[in-house]
Amino acid sequence: NTVGATDSPALVVIKDIFGAYLSHPLRPSEKFYGTGETFLFMLHPRFKCFRWTGENSFFIKGDLDFFAIGGGCGHFGLWVDENLYLGRSSPCYTFNNCCLSETDDFRIMELEVWTFG
Repeated sequence: NTVGATDSPALVVIKDIFGAYLSHPLRPSEKFYGTGETFLFMLHPRFKCFRWTGENSFFIKGDLDFFAIGGGCGHFGLWVDENLYLGRSSPCYTFNNCCLSETDDFRIMELEVWTFG
């Protein structure tokens, strides 16, 4: 399945180190969408899950230039450019997460998306 062809939740994993579970598939949107079932996670150096804090509802947002998961105060928990090549991770109010990558800005070597039917 392609991400846009289903209304099923999706799992995004970047280089098998960190990612996000999305309550709704990625789609172009002017505003944030999704539910509190969305979360960010790290797999390395150890598994850590960042669930919704209830602070805001900035779950999923995207357009033709990027997609972002989590937000608040001008920062995204996870941001990926339109080419799926560059990314950024910052602490955000939505999930009270730490930076998911070793550095705030990173290059994406591998990215996988799974949908659930």
